[in-house]
Amino acid sequence: MQLLDGKYISEKLKKQIAVEAGEVLAATGRKPHLVAILVGNDGGSETYVASKIKNCENVGFKSSLFRYNDSVTEADLLLKIEEINRDEEVDGLIVQLPLPKHINPEKVTETIDHRKDVDGFHPINLGRMMRNLPCFIPATPYGILLMLQEYQIETAGKHCVVVGRSNIVGMPISVLMARNANPGNCTVTLTHSKTIDLKKQVLQADIIIAAIGKKKFITADMVKPGAIVFDVGINREESTETKSGYKLFGDVDFENVAPKTSWITPVPGGVGLMTIVGLLKNTLASAKKEIYK
Repeated sequence: MQLLDGKYISEKLKKQIAVEAGEVLAATGRKPHLVAILVGNDGGSETYVASKIKNCENVGFKSSLFRYNDSVTEADLLLKIEEINRDEEVDGLIVQLPLPKHINPEKVTETIDHRKDVDGFHPINLGRMMRNLPCFIPATPYGILLMLQEYQIETAGKHCVVVGRSNIVGMPISVLMARNANPGNCTVTLTHSKTIDLKKQVLQADIIIAAIGKKKFITADMVKPGAIVFDVGINREESTETKSGYKLFGDVDFENVAPKTSWITPVPGGVGLMTIVGLLKNTLASAKKEIYK
């Protein structure tokens, strides 16, 4: 078993991003600029946004945060998004999910200018991704691709089983792993809560991408020897063992699954750190006008 070390790879790539951000500043007179919108006081969202802001500063980006109470109307939020869309000094815009129930997340996503959609959720970006055209790739799937590239793991001809069909991870990574590219060229099976005999499906996998949001859902008896396992799960539980007051668990029973694998990501320290890198690389590409001229 070898560890797919998100901490090591993310730090390596962030150093490269910082160099390129310096080049953007020298050429244009301004830093790549990411704007985040946070609605409400969800603990997980607070942590994620704080991490994104900190990482922007560490690589030489400018970052801005707009905060709203849960009571903000959908109309007011959309007006703010449209205002940011028009701001030529902004390269990337993210709206942290989840949102209050009275706000339609699909409407929010579609209101964001696809040229600033560095989360990669806009239908235009997803459509271009389907056609293997230049686009902003959703940050978590992008992070997985970057890990595969950095560790030079061959994917062509492999059977990849994705567990979970969310629009954020499961659906896009299934497309990316199947496309005619490197990484890619896999035979992909997309499984979910309605899949019959899920264990049988996962057991066939050369590459498992677990993104179902259930603590230790993938157990050792579901993994064939030598499989490569990406654990996307971030399951928070209160704990007296940590300073933060909570502990993170993945979707994979790491302790028992790891010995059977050839490669595996830990939680924490794996895909989550690479998600930030995917977001930073999208923002940098936007600042450099590499995707949309």
